[in-house]
Amino acid sequence: MSVLSGKKIILGVSGGIAAYKSASLVRLFIKAGAHVQVIMTPASKDFVTPLTLSTLSKNPVHSSFFNEEDANAVWNNHVDLALWADYIVIAPATANTMSKMVNGNCDNLLIAIYLSAKCPVYIAPAMDLDMYKHPSTTASFEAFRKFGNTIIPAEKGELASGLSGEGRMAEPENIIAFLEKDIESKLPLKGKKVLVTAGPTFEAIDPVRFIGNHSSGKMGFDIAAAAANLGAEVVLVSGPTHLQTKNPSIHLVKVTSAEEMYTACHLYFNDVDVAIAAAAVADYKPKNVASQKIKKNDTTFSIELEKTKDILASLGQIKKNQFLIGFALETENEIEHAKLKIQKKNLDLIVLNSLNDTGAGFGKPTNKVTFIDKDFKIEPQELKSKEEVAIDIVNKIISHYA
Repeated sequence: MSVLSGKKIILGVSGGIAAYKSASLVRLFIKAGAHVQVIMTPASKDFVTPLTLSTLSKNPVHSSFFNEEDANAVWNNHVDLALWADYIVIAPATANTMSKMVNGNCDNLLIAIYLSAKCPVYIAPAMDLDMYKHPSTTASFEAFRKFGNTIIPAEKGELASGLSGEGRMAEPENIIAFLEKDIESKLPLKGKKVLVTAGPTFEAIDPVRFIGNHSSGKMGFDIAAAAANLGAEVVLVSGPTHLQTKNPSIHLVKVTSAEEMYTACHLYFNDVDVAIAAAAVADYKPKNVASQKIKKNDTTFSIELEKTKDILASLGQIKKNQFLIGFALETENEIEHAKLKIQKKNLDLIVLNSLNDTGAGFGKPTNKVTFIDKDFKIEPQELKSKEEVAIDIVNKIISHYA
């Protein structure tokens, strides 16, 4: 999955012959899973039609602050558009447009959006050889770098003038590759390895029956996705669940029992930077597992249980520099029990949720948690979606390594 998947991108198109490549660029953004809003300068419409880019982007194309031909025209709010974007890519960026950007000459919608932007901006210049080498263009490049903008280098090749040299806009495929590489390199968890456990464990009674719980695994899967989206290499050890991973940076290890999860966690733990134990591991398992299905003969039936291995405690005992996060699901004396768990299991952070809170617990799309760190700093959170809670947990990891 591309790092651009799900991202909101404004593609600014200015008036140069390379504007014809913008159609291919929009198509590649969409193929990568991005949401695209195209903003055209008035001059760019001489080179490529708004209809083409609107059809490919699946969004209306804007080129002015409002449609003068529409008596009921609505203002195209440049601030809202700028704040919508995760990234702005201006391709092609002509010498004229770059000069306006650098000097704040705000005479069209694209420049107004650029000047209002708070997101990363990428600029793909396109012009003839001598224009590209001119000191004014070099000065624009230097100004963009000071502004924190990123230049996508022009390529060498045949130019519209008939000359051959540097100044040709990077090919759409190369622009996509440049963006992906640059964005990935700046992700806050790039280079980190994270172990996450998720879901229930099933402890066999016989070949048919088992002891289990109602955990869906969603919380752990959401944590794994959030960490992978921010650059981490993730090992996700999951008990039985119908959930699937999408990010190729997540290595899914499927297990069934607590013993299998214990073994998998210890296999990977020494090589990770972070471990997050979000699984609902069975505390007990049948001492003896019947080899054949147990028949329903007696009025009552007893199963002798024995404790399973405590995965989280065992990781706490052997941890070196790992940032270890546990979960606590409690029904009474929640804070006190969570603090004891931090001490007994040598945790850096615990994520506490209570079944007494509406919207928390198994099988729900939401969760209401309280963060407690090893210094017993308590941070209650509001009820949020599990995706949002996962982001909050990952932000704790980012803060730890900041």
